[in-house]
Amino acid sequence: MVAPGSVTSRLGSVFPFLLVLVDLQYEGAECGVNADVEKHLELGKKLLAAGQLADALSQFHAAVDGDPDNYIAYYRRATVFLAMGKSKAALPDLTKVIQLKMDFTAARLQRGHLLLKQGKLDEAEDDFKKVLKSNPSENEENEAQSQLIKSDEMQRLRSQALDAFESGDYAAAIAFLDKILEVCVWDAELRELRAECFIKEGEPRKAISDLKAASKLKNDNTEAFYKISTLYYQLGDHELSLSEVRECLKLDQDHKRCFAHYKQVKKLNKLIESAEELIRDGRYTDATSKYESVMKTEPSIAEYTIRSKERICHCFSKDEKPVEAIRVCSEVLQMEPDNVNALKDRAEAYLIEEMYDEAIQDYETAQEHNENDQQIREGLEKAQRLLKQSQKRDYYKILGVKRNAKKQEIIKAYRKLALQWHPDNFQNEEEKKKAEKKFIDIAAAKEVLSDPEMRKKFDDGEDPLDAESQQGGGGNPFHRSWNSWQGFNPFSSGGPFRFKFHFN
Repeated sequence: MVAPGSVTSRLGSVFPFLLVLVDLQYEGAECGVNADVEKHLELGKKLLAAGQLADALSQFHAAVDGDPDNYIAYYRRATVFLAMGKSKAALPDLTKVIQLKMDFTAARLQRGHLLLKQGKLDEAEDDFKKVLKSNPSENEENEAQSQLIKSDEMQRLRSQALDAFESGDYAAAIAFLDKILEVCVWDAELRELRAECFIKEGEPRKAISDLKAASKLKNDNTEAFYKISTLYYQLGDHELSLSEVRECLKLDQDHKRCFAHYKQVKKLNKLIESAEELIRDGRYTDATSKYESVMKTEPSIAEYTIRSKERICHCFSKDEKPVEAIRVCSEVLQMEPDNVNALKDRAEAYLIEEMYDEAIQDYETAQEHNENDQQIREGLEKAQRLLKQSQKRDYYKILGVKRNAKKQEIIKAYRKLALQWHPDNFQNEEEKKKAEKKFIDIAAAKEVLSDPEMRKKFDDGEDPLDAESQQGGGGNPFHRSWNSWQGFNPFSSGGPFRFKFHFN
């Protein structure tokens, strides 16, 4: 009996005839083996049944070395190779078994199975037919008949697939190849053919999957690595492209197409890595220049243009160049309307330009495509607060400066306006009252925007001088009469300057 969870049981569920392995009796006289070989065979059989494949393989290696004409040793070693998923290693052993014992139907049936999986249909059919002619058991006969029918079906499907490919009906060819490769899973040529069909149908990632499988099925498949690399390159994945073309050069360092492609990918990869490092260092102008070089290096593949502009858009946004950011981000969004990164960067630029409605719209669109992004959620909330704030008092507008204005610009604008709207400049009572209010707003704006902490609160949508936006806060200290400002010199703050006024 075979234990239900044993290796042999698992093999038997796939290849029922392999159960002959455990019950196969050692025929010492026929095989002419010595005692040491017999010992290796018996121990190997026990180790195999226990699932200790590596140890079992060592025993069968020793048995083959001890008696190179022992068909049982080759057969058992082939079975271990199959259990380990090493079908390529198993095939020569099965062939050796058949050479040594022509009527060993279990080995021939197993070899037919492997040949069928490799897509060697004529050779597989030959094995199945010879099984039927060699007085097989009932199970072996049924298995051989079944596999012959399957092989005939594969022959018909392959012919149809090739006809469809030649006529340019790639979708039909793929449908036929799908059915064949369910059986002929190790047929590298058919996988490469289906990959070509996928390329023609505009499905490069599916083509890559087939080509990767084909590259593993052949010992020296530089062509597959080259194609995989070029497909990744066209998809904009320069890192994977570089990795695959290196595999090609490992097999053949003089491969002309691989080497030429390698130089191009390496150059592009170096530019992109350099640009990303500059972004991490906050050197956005230099990073922008690098990405412009990327577009010049590879102008023919749209993916690199889009990705480069996406990163340039990011650089302009982070460098607080809103006009440029909006322009480039918009170019990206014309090509990719759902590009979340471009939407976020353009929204930030809109905030700097005080275009709050537009910023809210971009954040909302981005949120539709990535509702779990905390940055989007926080940006949307900020844009909504700033929109509400803009409908009240806006300190930037009061001073007439941009939201990204430096402190020196704020102080300069404040001095100019304070001089212009100083109440002592006005004699008419109505004009003086208007000037007093204006002057207080100017002073409040300078107070908030020249203080980093207060400015940050205001930039986040909270007015630090507005009692309504302060939890438990008091009134606005600037909402008082002009009399309380008598003797205050607004020009003494923010610098060493002192001004003296003489009014008529």
